Amino acid sequence: MPTFSLVVPAYNEEGVIAELGTQLGSLMDALDGDAEVILVDDGSSDGSYERMLEVARSDPRFKLVRLSRNFGHQIALTAGVDVASGDAVIVLDADLQDPPEVVLELIAKWREGYDVVYAVRDVREGDTWFKRKSALWFYKAFNRISEVQVPLDVGDFRLVDRRVLDVFNRMRESNRFVRGMFSWIGLRQTGVLYKREERFAGETHYPLRKMLRFATTGLISFSPAPLRFALRIGFFVSFFAFALAVWSLVVKLTGLYEVPGWTSIVLVVTVLGGMQLIMLGVIGEYIGDIHDEVKRRPLYVIGELENFPDMRQLPPRAIVADRRMPARER
Repeated sequence: MPTFSLVVPAYNEEGVIAELGTQLGSLMDALDGDAEVILVDDGSSDGSYERMLEVARSDPRFKLVRLSRNFGHQIALTAGVDVASGDAVIVLDADLQDPPEVVLELIAKWREGYDVVYAVRDVREGDTWFKRKSALWFYKAFNRISEVQVPLDVGDFRLVDRRVLDVFNRMRESNRFVRGMFSWIGLRQTGVLYKREERFAGETHYPLRKMLRFATTGLISFSPAPLRFALRIGFFVSFFAFALAVWSLVVKLTGLYEVPGWTSIVLVVTVLGGMQLIMLGVIGEYIGDIHDEVKRRPLYVIGELENFPDMRQLPPRAIVADRRMPARER
């Protein structure tokens, strides 16, 4: 059983895999314990899997999990953590924006007795002003309305102790906000500052659309505040509409004035209709989450494995569709 497991989910990162393998190989040589690397191919459509396979076959410390299709970053991360067997598991991105040498600092803090050591982005090379500011505003707003506090400028790059992972592996919700899940677990946590580098190659796979969806998942998973906000807006608009109705009735009966136009009608209808649609949308997001959970489908399906002579038992809602391995690994 290795002391350290490095989990690296990747999607269409063909141009960086060779350098990633070199740097992680050097890192494992420098660690003060046995180590493994779990490469997770999240259904890549380029040559990422073939490059990962080359790395895994050249160094048995690299293990490879190929998912049956693209399930998304948070699910791929979960799949890697599920099969990791180390006493401490370190999660980092494949694009080398998370410098592997920072892992040594994370391990030093873990040796001091911390259960979770997360990497805090002190400098963010390559990120636009909009991305930095929008992320900062989101997490500040998230921490104000959620009972779970997520550290600012922290992603999924972190070290997690085995006893934390044993709890995490029992949290099998479909729409996952992993950094919030680790914060929810609690125990002793601390951070390490680091400089986030530019991508080694390729382009980001998190455009604005995916960022908004990820933010929505985080809010809905850890806070009922959107529902409460919709309720308050509903009460406010209802009170306003009731007051307007009373006022219209009074002016009609007293003969103060009578307006034959349609502007006020259109205004009231559009305001009320807009508020109703917003509230229905918020409720729909929560219902959608419930719908995903009650179906109880597996979180992911593993298509192929490499360098797994002894496959550890997977948590519920995970499935291996094809366990074929090279004969030398059987």
